[in-house]
Amino acid sequence: MLIKIKEEVKKQFEAGFLAVAKYPILVANIVPVPKKDGKVRMCVDYRDLNRASLKDNFPLPHIDVLVDNTAGFSTFSFMDGFSGYNQIKMAPEDQEKNDIHHLVGNVLL
Repeated sequence: MLIKIKEEVKKQFEAGFLAVAKYPILVANIVPVPKKDGKVRMCVDYRDLNRASLKDNFPLPHIDVLVDNTAGFSTFSFMDGFSGYNQIKMAPEDQEKNDIHHLVGNVLL
């Protein structure tokens, strides 16, 4: 399992999804989840960050409303290529809140 974690972290470094954290403020742990194909899904336990964060009272729209709002448009985007949610670049001021601890040290998402 450790070899698979190292391989996945290396792949994410090379893709630019991870960077070395010089001065971590809050560090979350990696939770490796084995996939059916033998690979490892890299999950992060953000429970401590969630407890420390201010709660946002923003209501999420119902899926029916989202689907109805797409009517009349001819172009849609699909964001699930290389690594799921890593498709959107995180704001630099939020990266320091997303430090994760790895075998080789702390890294930023």
